[in-house]
Amino acid sequence: MLGKRKRVVLTIKDKLDIIKKLEEGISFKKLSMLYGIGESTVRDIKKNRERIINYANSSDPTSGISKRKSMKSSTYEELDRVMIEWFNQQKTDGIPVSGTICAKQAKFFFDALGMEGDFNASSGWLTRFKQRHGIPKAAGKGTKLKGDETAASEFCGNFQEFVEKENLQPEQIYGADQTGLFWKCLPSRTLALDTEQSTGYRSSRERIIIMCCANATGLHKLNLCVVGKAKKPRAFKGTDLSNLPVTYFSQKAAWIEHSVFRQWFEKYFVPQVQKHLKSKGLLEKAVLLLDFPPAHPNEEMLSSDDGKIIVKHLPPNVTSLIQPMSQGVLATVKRYYRAGLLQKYMGEGIDPKMFWKNLTVLDAIYEVSRAWNMVKSSTITKAWKKLFPGYDDNPGVNIDEGAILAANLATVLQKTEDCEHADIGHIDQWFDSQSNDSSCQVLTDNEGPEDQAKPAEQKPSSKTRKTELTLEKHISHKAALEWTENLLDYLEQQDDMLLSDKLVLRRLRTIIRRKHKIQNSKNH
Repeated sequence: MLGKRKRVVLTIKDKLDIIKKLEEGISFKKLSMLYGIGESTVRDIKKNRERIINYANSSDPTSGISKRKSMKSSTYEELDRVMIEWFNQQKTDGIPVSGTICAKQAKFFFDALGMEGDFNASSGWLTRFKQRHGIPKAAGKGTKLKGDETAASEFCGNFQEFVEKENLQPEQIYGADQTGLFWKCLPSRTLALDTEQSTGYRSSRERIIIMCCANATGLHKLNLCVVGKAKKPRAFKGTDLSNLPVTYFSQKAAWIEHSVFRQWFEKYFVPQVQKHLKSKGLLEKAVLLLDFPPAHPNEEMLSSDDGKIIVKHLPPNVTSLIQPMSQGVLATVKRYYRAGLLQKYMGEGIDPKMFWKNLTVLDAIYEVSRAWNMVKSSTITKAWKKLFPGYDDNPGVNIDEGAILAANLATVLQKTEDCEHADIGHIDQWFDSQSNDSSCQVLTDNEGPEDQAKPAEQKPSSKTRKTELTLEKHISHKAALEWTENLLDYLEQQDDMLLSDKLVLRRLRTIIRRKHKIQNSKNH
């Protein structure tokens, strides 16, 4: 009589190995004997294949799936996603993260997200959070999270060999990375803009996620991929999403998760790369370099139908060292965005509260798209130097695009009332500040009692607007502003309008708003 089989608890890695062997055609019976488990267990693993793969994609195999045996998720999944995003950003920036800091940040996000429940950022929660995401113990002791230089050096060598073996040109090598953009970010103390109007300000946590993707020459920049929480924000009105200057997706947690990334890769990245390479007379074959999961699906799940456009992941903990988009590209986009936002604010000449009310996520999308278009190809090429030390189309040219932008903006501010003391140091501090820094603030959502007491301004009826259009010889700023808004809404609904036309009209709207504001101040 056979003895009772010893109970075997498989790790996530074991389950992935079984899935792979099943795909290779190995039978249930053989696998059950190999791993000491029942055939029904093997069948259950096959049945749960997608769930297991998705879970594995969100873990670091160096310390996660190789040891973890269960797939229990966090009780607060949205908080978990935001926390790992924040943690990875701190790691990329080389900022020390201790267990205490991690717990405080979790409590802050829990309150900021308006989540319900009795959440306690205890040591138990912290331990489980680290286990779920394969965070090493050393990361919780406040030590600076430095990149793994050995792994980075080894990967560079292997990647260069791969490129040479596949005979890939810089035009065929792409990089992509994502970052959070706190789009309602106005300066206050840093740029000497803290007048008495700054009372009631608080840090803005409104954000969108942007992903930049370009090839190593910097000559093929794909449209920004933008992810927001709302499927169709109110600011989009009648806007056709296909007419936006970006590729827009929505996710509840406003982060590029596996399903969104895969959709972007298959529907946008692959076709655009094929089209670009064809126009250059090159083989439609390319590689996309990405950060390690959890941000992206594994390499096997991402490739073109013909297998000629593939993905390679960087090893864990090397983003700050060799990820091209993290070598100044994403930072430069944010700098251009913030500079554009400040210039828009100054151009409209209105108080911060009114500017904040007028600013919409659609404005932010156009502004960040413009910022991405402003990034020079030389800045992108320079970002690939650590991966390809010998590659440089412009030897001897070493321009710090961000420094030039800061200097130009400082010159403008020094000629602006109340900002005469702003210098490059102030600009750099604001450019690089986090959204919860005192140098980057907006007004609170709640208006004061005096604002609530004001009656809402009634909009003229369509009949009134028609009469005003046909009879009034002198067109008021108010009427011009209303027509401009309507024309912008119209353009957003058309599929054949150029981005440059829309941007021109948006600049005109800024000028009209400023004139309208000046007129109102004179009347009062």
